Amino acid sequence: MQNSKFKIQKLILLFCIFNFAFLISCSIPNLEAPECTAAREDVREFYSYHFGNDMKPSAENLKLREKFLSKALWETLSTSNEAAKDYFTMTDQYPKAFRIGECRVISPEKTVFGVLLFWKDDRRNEQREIKVEAVKENGRWLVDKVSNLKE
Repeated sequence: MQNSKFKIQKLILLFCIFNFAFLISCSIPNLEAPECTAAREDVREFYSYHFGNDMKPSAENLKLREKFLSKALWETLSTSNEAAKDYFTMTDQYPKAFRIGECRVISPEKTVFGVLLFWKDDRRNEQREIKVEAVKENGRWLVDKVSNLKE
C-alpha cells in the first residue's frame, strides 16, 4: 500500500513538472508591429512625465519636455505664443489619467497612437481620445504632432 501511494505521488510530481515546463515554453504571440511596440514605450514615457509634472503651458515646462519632442515640433512650439490650452492634451482642463491605445504604422519611422484621456471627479466622469504621431529620430521615438481625433 505504501509503495503504490509513493508511486502515485511520484507520478503526480512528474506530471506537474512536465506541465510546468510545457507552460513556460509557450508564449503569447505579440501581434503588434515592432515599430508600435518600440514607439509605445517612448510615448508612454513622455505622457507619464507630462502627467507627473505641471501641465500648464509655459516656456520652462516646454523646455523640460524637449527630449521627448521631435526637432520640428520643438521648433514650432518654442516659437509660438503661450496659450491656456495644453498642446499635449488638447485642452485647458487637464485630465487626471491617460492610456496609450491603438497604434498604426505609417512608415518605419512614423507611427500614430490613439491616446485616451480621463477626467474623473465628483462632477465629471469623461474620457476623450486624441491622436499622437511619433517619429523616429536619432534612434528614439519622439512626439511629432498631437491633434484631436476628428482632425
